[in-house]
Amino acid sequence: MKSASTFAKQGAQDEKNPMSSTEKPDNSKPSREERLAAKLRENLRRRKAQSRAMEDAHAPTGDSQA
Repeated sequence: MKSASTFAKQGAQDEKNPMSSTEKPDNSKPSREERLAAKLRENLRRRKAQSRAMEDAHAPTGDSQA
C-alpha cells in the first residue's frame, strides 16, 4: 500500500504537468487544415463579392434602350 507522502508527491507532479500521457491536448487552436479551409472560404466569398460588383458596374441599366 502506498503511503500518504507518495500520494502527495503524485498530486504535486500532476499539478506541475496537468496533462497525462492519456489525455489529449486542448484543441483551442484550429489545426492547419482548418485554418486553410477557413481562409479558402473567406477568399471565395471575397472573390464572389468582387465578381458581383464588377458585373453590376458593367451591366446595362436598361434606361438607354433605343
